[in-house]
Amino acid sequence: MPSRTRRRQLNTAHPTLPPAQQKTLRRAIQIEWFTIGFLAVAITGVNLVMGSSQAMKAAWIEDLLSLAPPIAFLIAVRIITKPPSDTYPYGFFRSVGVVHLVAGVALCTMGAFLLFDSVTGLISGDRPPIGSVQLFGTVIWSGWLMMGVMALTIPLPIYFGRVKMRLAKDLHNKVLYADADMNKADWMTAAGSIVGVGVGGIGLGYWWADSAAATFIAGSILRDGLRNTRAAITDLMDTRATTFDDHKPHPASDAVLEYLETLPWVREVAVRVRDQGQFFHLEAFIVPVDAIMPTLADLRAAQQRCEELDWKLTDVVLILTTELPKQWCRCGGSPIVALSRVVGGPSLSSSECRLEASEVAERRP
Repeated sequence: MPSRTRRRQLNTAHPTLPPAQQKTLRRAIQIEWFTIGFLAVAITGVNLVMGSSQAMKAAWIEDLLSLAPPIAFLIAVRIITKPPSDTYPYGFFRSVGVVHLVAGVALCTMGAFLLFDSVTGLISGDRPPIGSVQLFGTVIWSGWLMMGVMALTIPLPIYFGRVKMRLAKDLHNKVLYADADMNKADWMTAAGSIVGVGVGGIGLGYWWADSAAATFIAGSILRDGLRNTRAAITDLMDTRATTFDDHKPHPASDAVLEYLETLPWVREVAVRVRDQGQFFHLEAFIVPVDAIMPTLADLRAAQQRCEELDWKLTDVVLILTTELPKQWCRCGGSPIVALSRVVGGPSLSSSECRLEASEVAERRP
């Protein structure tokens, strides 16, 4: 009678940020709340003075859309703290990528709409009227109020962008980075409504300047949306783990490879890493020397050392195999020097004898 196999759902412990990153996260949450407060004031101010200006309308909508990244970040921060469950054994770290995608799609949609609206207005030759208002008994051209409000919205986004960029790097948070990138570009939106074009252009008699400025702003929104959508989709598709700005592969995979190659019982090794939004899931495929199995203590020590190489490496799996898959080797058959592949790629064959750390002790002769 065959022995009964007990089936068990494995839920890893929920990782916590190191003290330095916890402090950075608290700072990021504070700066995002400050950003929301600033945007609420800016949105109200622009709405009060925008009148019929296309450029001001585009700037107002961009300020509205600028609420998406900070709100998405604050929501994701709450969700990722939930521990893994039977339904979600890997936890809820992907929520960062999901809200990133939602924000990117919202930007793309509104950017495309504004671009169409601005271009059609430019082609049709719309001449938006800029009237006057009476303040404290004095008649003031509305254009001055528009330019004044836009000028006040320039300094803080630049400051927020610089601060968030540093925080995003420390936290490896791409939603925060996208928000910082948008903040750094916001000053161009305000300047486009003031200097020589947009509202100021209408005041100088250039009727087309308002629609031209609106087109510029809409293009900026669409560019932000496309870039954020592309980054979110590639992360959700499990491309190789990259740095927070997607400029290069993350060095964590190289660090793990270099360490594992120093172990006396490792003959060949390859790793693949996926970015789960805040932390990394890493799998290392190891061909032991002369097919000699390392002890359970050896595997545990190696796993712990890998996790110590980078605080983001919270889920490290060591897998023993008789040989590396051919697609993971160079033409000469030598082991891969640095690899971080898509997890959804070809699976290992049965002949490769996948052994998790917990199985090694049971199968050793």
